[in-house]
Amino acid sequence: MARELYHSTKKNMAYYAFINENNIVTSVISGVDEGIYQNDNGVMVGGSSENWEQWYGNYKNKICKRTSYNTRGGIHYQADNNTPSQDQSKSFRKNYAGIGYYYDSIRNAFIPPKPFPSWTLNEETCLWQSPIPYPNDGKIYQWNEEIGNWIEINF
Repeated sequence: MARELYHSTKKNMAYYAFINENNIVTSVISGVDEGIYQNDNGVMVGGSSENWEQWYGNYKNKICKRTSYNTRGGIHYQADNNTPSQDQSKSFRKNYAGIGYYYDSIRNAFIPPKPFPSWTLNEETCLWQSPIPYPNDGKIYQWNEEIGNWIEINF
């Protein structure tokens, strides 16, 4: 009999990314957190997140990697705000995986698609950075690749 997945609350969920042969994320699902599952006798038992990566990967016949919904730039944040969590062990693979992201096995990180040719990868955060920092004056800007600068957006 196959295992039945157990989800009691959103707090007990984890997220898993499926990766194709080119290390591109093709889908992300919510799944069992920290290896919690119901065995054939209806008993809740535990395991490790790596076991669930393997289980989901085998189930879909794809490479599967756990990802953290609240992780950005290698920092895990509290779910309800932008405050870094005290427990940084919850930070998985630098960034939450999205469809089209690249999984870099050397960095063990999910890297978003490069937004513009002039932007460079920050090796620490695995996020793309513009050649000129975003203005910090409270206004809203959009990157213009032709001129290589930020342009204010007026509504």
